[in-house]
Parts: sequence; structure tokens; C-alpha cells
Amino acid sequence: MVISTIAFTTNDSLIKLASQTLPLSQAMLIRGVMILALLSLVARRDGGVLWWPHAARDRLVLVARAAAEVGSTVLYLKALQSMPLGTLVAILQSLPLLIMLAAAVVYRERLGARRLAAVGVGMIGVAMIVRPGSASFDVWSLVAMGSVVLILVRDLLTRALGPEIQTSTIAFQAALAVTLISLVMPTEPWRMPAAGELGLLALAAAFLTVGYIAGVATMRVGEVGFVSPFRYVSLISAGTLGFFIFGERPDGMTLIGAALIAAAGLYSIWREQRLRRVAG
Repeated sequence: MVISTIAFTTNDSLIKLASQTLPLSQAMLIRGVMILALLSLVARRDGGVLWWPHAARDRLVLVARAAAEVGSTVLYLKALQSMPLGTLVAILQSLPLLIMLAAAVVYRERLGARRLAAVGVGMIGVAMIVRPGSASFDVWSLVAMGSVVLILVRDLLTRALGPEIQTSTIAFQAALAVTLISLVMPTEPWRMPAAGELGLLALAAAFLTVGYIAGVATMRVGEVGFVSPFRYVSLISAGTLGFFIFGERPDGMTLIGAALIAAAGLYSIWREQRLRRVAG
């Protein structure tokens, strides 16, 4: 999960740089073609992409997961173009807490009163970052939260897939859906990309491929409520990249909110480890 998180954050920085000069849909298409080429090599090692699973339930879950992947990616990239990277990633950190809550409801994973209280503290942190009703609140904050909800749905659906479906198949089909949607997105006229822009997109594709594979594999193997809080490492990576690449300096309220979210997540990790030792 740590590897996946750092890879996704690095990809975010690279695609944000590229989409400052290239239309977003064009950047998504070029990056997507590169990702598909890389993932096809991984899938070939696993016996190829499984296009038609035997179980009707798995087919339905794959389609629903791809739809959630497309929606979350489009909303996230739109927000990324208009928001500081650090602020957007800080909002995204509500995801592990929401996944813990959803996993307790959907998969009956344990969630005691203390971890439930941690979720509440984390949501207060999100409110401090988003600040509904304030001058800093705009439509892009809502777009970012919409992306979080769809990522939550995507991750829960990943957990529901049968073990016979390879991780490379899941990642390839998700990447294909996102690449295809870029062809119908409304945008400004496309143009021939420069060598530097292609280089940025190639690096983004490489990091996103690692993020896809590592993230899907982790969500399928680890307990959802336990592995999700390790995404908090992105607060460090996004803050560092945002500062050095884009010159971003989050305000005090955003930093306090991010600290509350991270503290709630770290507490949930500590609490889970303690419960495991007691149970053992």
C-alpha cells in the first residue's frame, strides 16, 4: 500500500505538470496507451487478460468497478487541475477512514467504539480542509469528495472479486476504461505533444502502472480496514512534491485538518495491532 500510494502521488504530480500545457483528455489518452502497453506485458506473464470471467457475478463486478474507476479518475484529474496537490491529497486521506467504516458494514470487519471515534475525528479534519460555507470552499472541493466516494466504491468492489481473476486483469480493464473515456471527454483542440510532455506522460504511465498493480493486489489480500490507513504516507509525498515542484504552501487550517486525519488513521493502525495481539 505504501508503494502504491507513493506511485499514485508521483503520477499525480507528473500529470498535473503535463496537463498545464496539454488538454487533459489528450494527456489521459497518451498516458493510457502507455499504461496499457505496460500492463499487457504483466498480464501476459499471468496468462493473458481474462475478458469474460466464468461467474456472472464477477463480470458484473468488473463492469461496475471499471465504471467507478472512470468516474473517480475523471473527477480527480479535473480537481487536480484546479486545486493545490497537497490540499487535494489531504481530502483524499478521508478515504481510509471511510473504507474502515464501509468495510465494517459490508464485510463485517471489526470496528469498535474507539476506531469509530477515530473515524469521527478524521471527518472533522476533512471538514477543516474543505471548510464548507467559507470563502475557500468551491465546486472543486465537491468534485474532490465525489472522487473519494467513487474510489471507496471501487476498492470495495475489488475485494468482492473471485480469486481466479488475476490482479493484472483487473488493472488492465480499469486502465482500458479510463483510456477509452478520454476519447469522448469535451476538451480543447488536441495538438502534437512536445518531447518533454511525452517524457512526463511516460513517467506518469510507469508510476501509475506500479500504483495499479500494488494497490489492487493489496486490497485483495490484506484486510481492508487495516491496510487502507497506510495511504497516509501520501500526505508526506504530496506535500514534498507540491512544495518543490509547484511551490505550494498549505495554510494552517489545512495542515491541522491533515494532522487530525493522519492521527486518526495512525491510531486505527495501532488499535488494530493491539487487538490482534490480544486475540493471538
